[in-house]
Amino acid sequence: MNAPPARRQDPDRDPGLQPERTRLAWRRTTLSGTVSAVLAVKTALHGGASTPGIVACALCGVLWLAFLTIAHRRIRTLAATTSPTAFAPRHATAAVLCTLAMAVCGAALVL
Repeated sequence: MNAPPARRQDPDRDPGLQPERTRLAWRRTTLSGTVSAVLAVKTALHGGASTPGIVACALCGVLWLAFLTIAHRRIRTLAATTSPTAFAPRHATAAVLCTLAMAVCGAALVL
């Protein structure tokens, strides 16, 4: 059998920049989460505050804070070394669950 062709390294790619790009992606994600949380508050308070709206808004705020904590922990890890450790599966799962729960809360506010 023939061996697969060897992968050539792209001379323009600097693998040392990957943690920086990932760190910037986490910052963009936290910014979009912040915008979503602010829009949830605006939606909840628009046309008068209702109990379900305030509860959904408060839940969005708690989820946003949880996601922010996870993201900033990862940002600090990426900034600390040039070869950071892998993202723990439990932290990744928590980030995904926070994101999905915020989407559900946002949908509940709109409906």
